[in-house]
Amino acid sequence: MKTRFAFLLPALALSFAALQAADKTSAWTTMFNGKDLTGWKANDETPNVFKVEAGALKVDGGGRAHLFYGADGAASFKNFEFKAKVKTTPGSNAGIYFHTAFEPKGWPSKGYECQVNATHKDVKKTGGLYAVQDVLNVAPNTDDVWFDYYIKVEGKRIIIQIDGKTTVDWTEPADWDPSKTLKNMNGRKLSSGTIAIQGHDPKSITYFKDLMIRALP
Repeated sequence: MKTRFAFLLPALALSFAALQAADKTSAWTTMFNGKDLTGWKANDETPNVFKVEAGALKVDGGGRAHLFYGADGAASFKNFEFKAKVKTTPGSNAGIYFHTAFEPKGWPSKGYECQVNATHKDVKKTGGLYAVQDVLNVAPNTDDVWFDYYIKVEGKRIIIQIDGKTTVDWTEPADWDPSKTLKNMNGRKLSSGTIAIQGHDPKSITYFKDLMIRALP
C-alpha cells in the first residue's frame, strides 16, 4: 500500500500543477462589440479610416492609420492568444500589431506586425511576421472570403496560423537585436503591449470581426 501511494504522489502533483496553470489562463475576451469602436482608440493621422459595417470593423482606405486596443489605446498583454475573422479585398494591405503602444502618427515603432495581404503588390503576404519570418509571394487566403487569423505569444515563441494552418513558428533568439537585422525597425522585439489594427493606404479596404483575446500565464 505504501509503494502504491508513493507512486501516486508524483501524478497528483503534476495534476495539481496543471490545474494551477489552467487557472492562470484567462477566459476569452471579446475585443469588438460589432456596433461601434468602444474600447479602441484610433490615432488622428488619417481620420475616419475605421468604421463599423454590418457588424464588422471596416478599414476603409483613406490613408495610413492605426486603431489601438484599449479605451486609451494602452491595453497590455505579454503572453496571449488572439483570434479574429479577416477579409481582404483585391489589392488591399493591412496588419495586426502586438506588443505595441499608442502613437499619434506613423508606423508603430514598437512591437511586431502580423501581415494581412493577399493581392497587394507587397510580396510579403498574409500570415507572415513582417520582415522577420515572411510568407512570400503566395498568400494562404483569398480576397473577398472570410478566413481565421490566430496569433499566440508565449515566452519567446510566436505562432501564427491561418485557417488552422501554421504559417509562422518562430522563437526570438536570446541575443535578438533588430537594429542589426532589420531596417528602421528597432522596436521589433518581444516585451508587452497592446494590439493594433493597421490601415495601410488609400486603396486598401479590409474587414475584421469576432476579435477575441485571452491572456496566458
